[in-house]
Amino acid sequence: MNKKQNITILGASGSIGQSTLDILRRYPDRFSVFALTAYSQVEKLGDLCMQFSPQYAVINGEENAEKLNKLLKSKGCDTQVLCKEDALSFVATHKDTDMVMAAIVGAAGFVSAFAAAECGKKILLANKETLVMGGELFMRAANTHHAAVLPVDSEHNAVFQTLPESVRHEMANGVFSGSLNDKIASILITASGGSFLHTPLNEFEKITPQMAVKHPKWSMGRKISVDSSTMMNKGLEVIEACRLFMLPADKIEVAIHPQSIIHGMTRYTDGSILAQLGTPDMRVPIAHCLGLPERIASGVAALDFFALDKLTFHRPDLQRFPCLRLAFDALKIGGTMPCILNAANEIAVAAFLDNQIRFTQIAQVIEKTMENMPNTTADNVADLLQIDKNARIAADEIIKKFQAA
Repeated sequence: MNKKQNITILGASGSIGQSTLDILRRYPDRFSVFALTAYSQVEKLGDLCMQFSPQYAVINGEENAEKLNKLLKSKGCDTQVLCKEDALSFVATHKDTDMVMAAIVGAAGFVSAFAAAECGKKILLANKETLVMGGELFMRAANTHHAAVLPVDSEHNAVFQTLPESVRHEMANGVFSGSLNDKIASILITASGGSFLHTPLNEFEKITPQMAVKHPKWSMGRKISVDSSTMMNKGLEVIEACRLFMLPADKIEVAIHPQSIIHGMTRYTDGSILAQLGTPDMRVPIAHCLGLPERIASGVAALDFFALDKLTFHRPDLQRFPCLRLAFDALKIGGTMPCILNAANEIAVAAFLDNQIRFTQIAQVIEKTMENMPNTTADNVADLLQIDKNARIAADEIIKKFQAA
């Protein structure tokens, strides 16, 4: 009998973390939760610790840690609470961690995911920014240390499932040679189009944060929902796909597919196209990654083909979605420009959610930050984090100018 797989979930209180735990509940004999992390949700993390009895729980800040520790002790839970700066990397690289679900949103998830790659862990990657910020650096570390990087994003997971068997085997075993380019014609990732696909452009100025966080298909966090509305999420996914599958930008296609039934496709040189279809539920790609090389139940209802009305596809309108254009621009420029793009987007989205700028100004902040920041190279994590910090400062200054105007 195979031993249980110990899994560390970075970002356990978020939607991806919750979906992962939902699947783990179905397989107590197959998986064991080694560590759970959350940013500040003390009671939620406490409840999860009581359910899964992890060895470690990581939370931000000493005050939150004290509250969590007191809560767990009052309920007789022996989980050890950590809160120091390196705590995330500690649990991600621990010798007893077999698998890491990297689901911390934003640049905050990069350091711990990178640390897991350097330790050769199996990484279920749900954090887009890891590959966007420092994809070349991250994949180099993963390949050097034979870390398996499995995509949890529904689109990248769909593409992964339609790739040649030899490539899937390499990626699942941490020995991907980057041999995909000569095996396929292109890959295609789909997009729902977000909340404002059919909203007249002259009404975009009136879009509020409350409107932008209501996604028509997915239940997601506020930041990711806004990224979907601007289609920056798809721009980040294009960059992510280039790094993950080691493909040039001209081999990545994007199609708006409002029904969100086909999640990704691979075009082959003989004219064949393989597609992955499924009910739009993140438990499907998560279960696929957890179960490899087997298929395990996700708890998601089967797709009913006979209930489908139609499947439609449209080319993205870059006037409606300038953030997608900016992502392609950053990819073509290369260097640290994707890192700058990502940092500026995080600052701009946060400002929009805080009612500091308008919806239409998100792309403007990003574009001006890209214009103002020098494009360089980053050979290590410290350099990359400094560039990320500088880009955030630059974006903040641009937002202040918008507010003053």
